Amino acid sequence: MIKKISEIGLPRIIIALFLLSLYILAPFVGVNLKSAFQDTFIRVGMNIILVLSLIPMIQGGTGLNFGMPLGIEAGLLGAVISIELGLTGILGFIGAIAISIPISIIFGYGYGVILNRVKGGEMMIATYVGFSSVAFMCIMWLILPFKKSDMIWAYGGEGLRTTISVEGYWSKILGKIFPYVGNYSYIGELIFFLLLAVLVREFFKTRNGLAMKAVGANEKFAKSIGVDIDKTRINSVIMSTVIAAIGIVVYQQSFGFIQLYLAPFYMAFPAIAAILIGGASIKKASVINVLVGTILFQGVITMTPVVISGLIKTDMSETIRVIISNGMIIYALTRKGGAN
Repeated sequence: MIKKISEIGLPRIIIALFLLSLYILAPFVGVNLKSAFQDTFIRVGMNIILVLSLIPMIQGGTGLNFGMPLGIEAGLLGAVISIELGLTGILGFIGAIAISIPISIIFGYGYGVILNRVKGGEMMIATYVGFSSVAFMCIMWLILPFKKSDMIWAYGGEGLRTTISVEGYWSKILGKIFPYVGNYSYIGELIFFLLLAVLVREFFKTRNGLAMKAVGANEKFAKSIGVDIDKTRINSVIMSTVIAAIGIVVYQQSFGFIQLYLAPFYMAFPAIAAILIGGASIKKASVINVLVGTILFQGVITMTPVVISGLIKTDMSETIRVIISNGMIIYALTRKGGAN
């Protein structure tokens, strides 16, 4: 029994029991349990691919991807270009992803070259890369020559708005491509995640994937068997950046809006917290870590505010959400070594 608890990890068991207790309490404070489950899985579907994007860099030995906003900016660029071209429906969604992939490859390559020059300090430099990319794109959103009337500021007719609706383009498109939709649009997002997760898992069974894992586990051993360390590290960064770009497009179609300017600034932190809570370390991560961590993290920050607000009969949901989410991020980052 003790061995089993050790394998799962005591913190994860405590968080899971806490989440379970929130679901048990929910009906007693006037929270609809069906709606609570739906809200949790909607948030899971929105965020899970962003968490999945962390696996390549962790496995490739380049650490936790605090530079995720760089990949997110590539996805945002693909999304606004898709709307500028007037693409709608599944074509608009696929177009946004297709446009963002080459952009994210270029961004990822430059990002990888930078991380190869600062070996040992990847996570600190990655944070600066992520923050500076957001600041740079704040300028670009104002000067890039977009002309679509529902994207640019009405006053002056230049620069993209802070928030752009995807309604009428590809809002909730992943839910619509399946025959049973109703209020379960997140099912499409979870199926899309599973397809990507299978591709990522299969990649790590290939020669390049095994080389990436070898570099992450032991660089000296990998070099001794003929693996090009720098090239493999760059490949892991590119792969992570591409998946992050895809992840933000999925997030946007679920959320219904494209959020520009400072919106991507802190998006790496909840994703990193989720995968660490799921049991990953800075050297090893799996799809199971992504799935478990995202459900626990998003479940707690979804349920805690509504249940506590119901108990104290005061609407403090947003304040409580900020406290809980940031508390879980701090907790997860203090356990980045993967300790149980």
